[in-house]
Amino acid sequence: MQLRYAMTGLVVALALAGCDRTAYNYNSSPNSMPTPLTAQPVPSVQGGQLPPVNNSSFPAAPTTTAPMQGGAQPGAMTANALDVTKESMVGSWRVNGSCDMFLTLTNLGSGSRGGTRGCVGELTAMGSWEVAGKQVLLKDRSGNQLGSVYKTADNRFEGQTSTGQQISLSR
Repeated sequence: MQLRYAMTGLVVALALAGCDRTAYNYNSSPNSMPTPLTAQPVPSVQGGQLPPVNNSSFPAAPTTTAPMQGGAQPGAMTANALDVTKESMVGSWRVNGSCDMFLTLTNLGSGSRGGTRGCVGELTAMGSWEVAGKQVLLKDRSGNQLGSVYKTADNRFEGQTSTGQQISLSR
């Protein structure tokens, strides 16, 4: 038993013997101060006019809106659409299999708050939504309509943006 106390004391003494103050002592001799670094030269900055943009490298803007899926017109889509309620829309939706749309019941203007994550194109500006008849209107933060979708099956909506980009919502 005494040996155990003696060994513990010896281990503590050895551990403390290895400890030393590591802070810098500013009162030591001035020769031990580190030498300051010398400034490095920096190349001069050049200025000038950039060359004009070659517009031929960009694709042409679409001139007509793309047809609805399967060639259906918006009126035909409305006639075949299933009934939709605001409560059934709340939650997370997968858009075109590549990004997410979140719809809430929090009021925002004439509609409810909504938004997207990871989407491209017009849907990045989505800020609200509302149900109008059998369609769901998607709007930007200013209340301008971005597009609309119609219920085609349980947990499935189809439609397009105002510029013709196809939209497919699924869960």
